[in-house]
Amino acid sequence: MIRADILKTRSFLIIIGLLILLVSLSVAVSVGTVPVSTGTVWAILSNKVWPGLIEQTWTQGREAIVWEIRLPRALLAMMVGAGLAIVGASLQAVTRNMLADPHLLGISSGGAFGAVLALLHTGMFLGTLTVPILAFVGALFATMIVLGVSHFADATSADRLVLTGVAVSFIVMAGANILIFMGDPRASHTVVFWMLGGLGLAQWSQLVYPLTILLVCGAWLITRASLLNAMTVGDETAATLGISVAKFRLAVFVNGALITGVMVAFSGVIGFVGLMIPHIARMVVGGDYNRVLLASGVLGAVFLLWADIFARTLMAPEDIPIGIVTGLIGGIFFIWLLGRKKH
Repeated sequence: MIRADILKTRSFLIIIGLLILLVSLSVAVSVGTVPVSTGTVWAILSNKVWPGLIEQTWTQGREAIVWEIRLPRALLAMMVGAGLAIVGASLQAVTRNMLADPHLLGISSGGAFGAVLALLHTGMFLGTLTVPILAFVGALFATMIVLGVSHFADATSADRLVLTGVAVSFIVMAGANILIFMGDPRASHTVVFWMLGGLGLAQWSQLVYPLTILLVCGAWLITRASLLNAMTVGDETAATLGISVAKFRLAVFVNGALITGVMVAFSGVIGFVGLMIPHIARMVVGGDYNRVLLASGVLGAVFLLWADIFARTLMAPEDIPIGIVTGLIGGIFFIWLLGRKKH
C-alpha cells in the first residue's frame, strides 16, 4: 500500500511539474520564425476549446501556425521526452547501471530499423499505424536479442548486459544502414529524419498513439516504483523480497521497448534523454523511485521542449535535427558530471 507521504510527494511533483510544463509550453508555441505573443497563443487555444469565448484579433495564418504546427510539435516533444526519461530511469534500476538507456541497450536502434523498413521497403500496408507498429516490433526484437545474447554468453551482470546492448545496437544500426543502401535513393533522404531525430512531422491525428502508450506503460512502471527500488539493491535482495527478478526485468524491458519503439516512430532516434535526465532527477529528488520516475518524466518533457526551441531558433528558418542538440547538451553534461564526481 502506498504511504500517505508518497502520495503527498507525488501530488506536489505533479503540481510543480504542470506549472513548469505550462510555462515551457507557452514559450515553445510562441517562439519561431513568426513570433506569436503568449497572450495570443492562449487566446487561440481558448477559442479552440470554447469557440467564441474571446473576440478574434489575430489572423488565420497565426492561428494555423499555433494550432496546426507548433502545438502538436510541442505536445509530441513533451511525450517523447517524458517517455524516454522514464524508460531510462527504469532500465538503470533493473540493470543497476547508471549508463543504461534505450539508446545504449539497442532499443532505439531496433525502433529505427523497423521505421526504415516500413518507409523504404514494406510500404504503409497497415496505414498510418505501419511505422509505429514496425518500430515497436524492431525495438522489441532488439530487446530480445540483447537478452538472448546475454543469456547465451552468460553476461548476466549489469555491466556486461549494457556492453551486450551496445554491441547489439551497432549490429542493428548496421542492418538499418543496409536497408537504406538497398532502398530507393530518391526516398532515402526521408530516413534522415529517423536517424538524426526531429519533431517536424507531428500531427494531431497521430498524437493519440504516443499518448496512449505513455499513459499505459508509464503508469505500469510508476506503480512498480517500489519493485524498482528493490532491484537497485541487487538481484539476491530483490529475490528475498519475493520478486521474480528475471520476469520483472523482462517486463520492464518489454515496456521500455514499447514506449521507445512508438516514440522513435514519431520522433526518430533521440539520444541522451534517457541517459541524462534520470541523473538530474536523482540530484533533485533523491534516489527513491517513487519520486525519480515522476521527476524524470517532468524533466524529460521540459528538457525536450527547450531542446526543440533551440533546434528551431538557432539557425532559423532551418530546423536543426533535435538529436544533434540533445547529443551536444548530453555530452557537455556528462563531462561536467565526471568533473563533479572527481571532486
